[in-house]
Amino acid sequence: MLMKKIVWFLILVSILPVSAQSLFDQSNLTAWCIVPFDSENRTPVERLDMLKRLGFSQYVYDWRAQHLATFQEEIKQAKKHKITIEGVWIFIDENTDKVGSLSADNQEIIEIVTKNKLPATFWLGFNNNFFEGLSHNQKLEKGAEMLTYLHNLVEKNGNKIALYNHGDWFGEPENEIEIIKKAALNDVGLVYSFHHGHHQINRFHSMLNAMLPYLVAINLNGMDISKKQILTIGDGKSEKEMIQMIVDSGYKGRIGVLGHIMEEDVEVVLKRNLNGLKEITGK
Repeated sequence: MLMKKIVWFLILVSILPVSAQSLFDQSNLTAWCIVPFDSENRTPVERLDMLKRLGFSQYVYDWRAQHLATFQEEIKQAKKHKITIEGVWIFIDENTDKVGSLSADNQEIIEIVTKNKLPATFWLGFNNNFFEGLSHNQKLEKGAEMLTYLHNLVEKNGNKIALYNHGDWFGEPENEIEIIKKAALNDVGLVYSFHHGHHQINRFHSMLNAMLPYLVAINLNGMDISKKQILTIGDGKSEKEMIQMIVDSGYKGRIGVLGHIMEEDVEVVLKRNLNGLKEITGK
């Protein structure tokens, strides 16, 4: 039995290049969409215990207004468990956020990160209403202006920004890259989430090549243009091929594993995705 396991291990090692092996190591996986998307409504203590059980050494903090009151405790528990909060979600809405004046919730999340000297990257998404009714060039101008404002706000505290493809016009990576270039900021990254890109499956290869210099994280999901948005890794038709493209590209950033199902225990969802990823990659 032991000899068989050794043989299978050697076969897998020979199939995957060294970069691919390390890319899908547990140590390079980050958990995403696990705070509001959890039927168990875990406390910070319970959430960090769960992440430790699953073997995660880092995650990105997504939140809603009701979670701000416990974010300070979340940071404390993450330090206690030696798990890194490497990213924090921030979402810009035309109705509440302007250059020079952010919503109370966005102000608070930045203040908590600053107060605790948390060396996190802000994953920045935009509501489509922020760009509504504008021409392409006007959208670029407005997006770059807000990005520059936020960059100046958080950069002095040692934090970075990565644009997040949340859908609509802003969810097209080519537009995100144009915004970064318009703002002339060379330290802004990109986060690409599969689940916001079902409609982009057929051009993922060309998009990946364009995104590669900026990419800091790719969040995986089952990918099938004819099915629902959130699919377990391995349940779609296209994610295996897309993951192979990622390996072939030489990408070396984080790989995100998704929760994102409101009605389920997020630990169960993460386990399913970890198992699906293991089936595809052999790791």
